[in-house]
Amino acid sequence: MGKLIAIIVIVLGVVALAQLIRVYELSSKLRNSGEDEVSNRDNRLNGRLMLAFMAFFFLGFIYLMSEYGWTGRGVAASVHGRDLDSLLNLNFIIIILVFFLTNSLLFIFTYKYIRKPGVPAFYYPHNNKLEMLWTVVPAAVLAVIIILGLKTWNNVTDSAKKESIRIELFSKQFDWTARYSGEDNTLGSFDYKLTTANNELALLTSNTIDSAIFEMEDGLSGIKALEAKLNDSKIMLVPEEKEKMIVDLDRKERLIRLLYQMKARHNKKVDAFAWDDIIQKDTLYLCENKEYEFNFRAKDVIHSAHFPHFRAQMNTVPGLTTRFKFTPDITTKEMREIKQNDKFNYVLLCNKICGGAHYKMKMIIVVLPEGEYNTWMKGKMATSTFKQKYFPVVSAPVAPAATTTDSTAVAAK
Repeated sequence: MGKLIAIIVIVLGVVALAQLIRVYELSSKLRNSGEDEVSNRDNRLNGRLMLAFMAFFFLGFIYLMSEYGWTGRGVAASVHGRDLDSLLNLNFIIIILVFFLTNSLLFIFTYKYIRKPGVPAFYYPHNNKLEMLWTVVPAAVLAVIIILGLKTWNNVTDSAKKESIRIELFSKQFDWTARYSGEDNTLGSFDYKLTTANNELALLTSNTIDSAIFEMEDGLSGIKALEAKLNDSKIMLVPEEKEKMIVDLDRKERLIRLLYQMKARHNKKVDAFAWDDIIQKDTLYLCENKEYEFNFRAKDVIHSAHFPHFRAQMNTVPGLTTRFKFTPDITTKEMREIKQNDKFNYVLLCNKICGGAHYKMKMIIVVLPEGEYNTWMKGKMATSTFKQKYFPVVSAPVAPAATTTDSTAVAAK
């Protein structure tokens, strides 16, 4: 019944509109005026309505800004974040000023220069001074914005200080792994060919090379196992499966040669850089007023490391290391007081749609005062270094290493 009433109302509305148009046409004929002619009264009315709409437009804009905030970003929690916010605020100020200026001219000119009886339109095709004005002024403003932007960007992406703390963030579907540079503040090298069950980050040491060689040759799906299946007359393989195994065998034979070459030229002295690296899941702990250099890697697809509260973001690309730096200067406790929210936490998000579970790819960040951070770091050095957690076993197939969370400490073996 409701649908029928709605249809009837729509039909009646269309009929009424058609009748109004017909009445307007008849009244125009009675006045001996064409449909394209507009009376002076209507012109003046439209001009006043333009001014009224301008006032409504501007007041609505001002109200929305006062009600919902300047930009809604909140307080920046890093040193360079305030520089970025200042630059963005400058852009907003310029845009808003231009917005009010251009729209004021649009509506005021519409009111002032309405059609008047006996006054012809003035033909004004060109003015060199005006052309120069609206070319030079925007160019100068853009030059200022670009120069300030490049200066800020270079400051963010420039090489970090020698004493800056190095952290690597390793991304994969659908989580983050943090690797702290340890006591020597030097991140260990890596090579994708060393990726195994207990070396997810593919760190490069003498032991991880031996472990990768063992798994490639003697593992459950290694070269010897594949050769045995292909040469076993008792095993019936369909052509597609056999072809797939041959391709896999060829790939692993080429890879094992590269691993032996890597072992031959490897310098064992660099192992120490990787052994003291701290592997951290779930929560990223940072120290207040300490500069950090973040290095980013991706295992599978392009991700994007987004630190919204620190005003930092960088794509993580498979096969390529990207980096940036920032200095957090507001602790989690202080930010909770600023926001008046005891449950607030900084967060690292993935800002690329990287797959079906992209929505849950995040990592909690906790910024601590220096004393509390040093206490936490000492505890991690005692239990979570790469050597203690992921020391490879070469005499047997490697088992996956247990994940460490902050609520459960894994004792060193």
